[in-house]
Amino acid sequence: METTVVWFRDDIRITDNPTLADAVEASDVVVPVYIFDSREYGETRYGTEKRGPHRTRFRRESVHDLRTSLQERGGSLFVRQGRPEVILPELADRTDAEAVYAQTKPAVEELKRERSVRDALPERVSFERRWTHTQYHLTDLPTPYDRIDDTFTPWRKEVERDSTVRDPVSTPDTVRTPDLEPGEIPAQSDLGVGEPPSDDRAVLPFEGGESAGKRRLEEYVWAGDHLREYKGTRNELLGANYSSKFSPWLAAGCLSPRWIHAEVQRYEDDRVANEDTYWLVFELLWRDFFQFQFLKHGVDFFTPTGIRNEDKEWDRDREAFRRWKEGTTGVPFVDANMRELNRTGYMSNRGRQNVASFLADALGIDWRWGAAYFESRLIDYDVASNWGNWAYQAGVGNDSRDGYFDVLSQAERYDSEAAYVTTWLPELEGLSPTFAHRPWRMSDREQTEYGIELGVDYPRPMLDIEARYRELRNT
Repeated sequence: METTVVWFRDDIRITDNPTLADAVEASDVVVPVYIFDSREYGETRYGTEKRGPHRTRFRRESVHDLRTSLQERGGSLFVRQGRPEVILPELADRTDAEAVYAQTKPAVEELKRERSVRDALPERVSFERRWTHTQYHLTDLPTPYDRIDDTFTPWRKEVERDSTVRDPVSTPDTVRTPDLEPGEIPAQSDLGVGEPPSDDRAVLPFEGGESAGKRRLEEYVWAGDHLREYKGTRNELLGANYSSKFSPWLAAGCLSPRWIHAEVQRYEDDRVANEDTYWLVFELLWRDFFQFQFLKHGVDFFTPTGIRNEDKEWDRDREAFRRWKEGTTGVPFVDANMRELNRTGYMSNRGRQNVASFLADALGIDWRWGAAYFESRLIDYDVASNWGNWAYQAGVGNDSRDGYFDVLSQAERYDSEAAYVTTWLPELEGLSPTFAHRPWRMSDREQTEYGIELGVDYPRPMLDIEARYRELRNT
């Protein structure tokens, strides 16, 4: 009787999961296992948490949902806590498994773990990898990954012209598993992580799991019919439906990008196909691009000079970095976004670009500190998307431009009435939009009239930001 261990990683789903589907087809019995690896809950080299409270909660909920889905198909999910290179060989030995099937990821640490598992398995046990987390499959790229263009647009055009997205694979009807101790899903405290705060201002509750991810797609695409206006609303800042917000479920692998692509196609066939519907697929292409770029460049993405080997000098001012991450810079648009991130684990794409530019361009602080802080706080953290976008914004990544975001003009454009800023900075409520975005322009008399004292009720800016942008414009 053929037995296969299935190691779930960032593919916590049963729909369009080639790792699970292939193992079930090839075996009489499968041993589905998720491992809480303590190394994923420690500190980064930058002194930040690797996986903070919000993402830990989401991951635990996702594992619970996967267990329920497998139980509904007659099987179980075995949960363990420890090192995969120790646990997986033990499981394979105990169950007389012939193979271990696992998702493969392009990031440095993920590949290192994978190699450790492969090397620790007995010779009789094969290690089978599956590429499961991009819209376009790795082997379907028109140009091999190690020779793809480092600029997005030429790569996108080539892929759209010369490749196609595969159909999702079938979901197994039944999953036969052995009689083993199922194991408890560890509590946050067991992982050394605190409980996340709750906040009524959060755009969504972001419940973990494939079931919740599918409900979100149903609500956004079908019930709410928001896909037809996606491109026009995606730069907004408040509310549940200005963007799809599929990213947490994509990052944990609760939703497959191919399955989302198929749903977009179904929507276009049934309702409308326009620039807005295409733009969601376009955003999935950006996500793909960074996955393949990480496969190509690897560790170079984590160096100060990036994949372009740009000779930049980065400041390492810990006090300035503290003010940035706590949202006390005195620049409201930056502070509002950082406070939303800290409270909810989420920030809009527009916000991410602006706070990254403020740290790297306006303050000149090592961009890797910001990327590592996002790793600890974002509920939708994905290593390639996060580090790739940070390197891009810092001018050391996949773009030839050396541009910056003027957070003041961005705030006035995308938050013209200061509704977003005052939602997250209630101490500025009642100010005119001009003063809400540039409170340092208030005179002493105006501060008295509005009942807000800079340096007491809200921080004075940590730098003359208007002068800094004049300087950047002239360089």
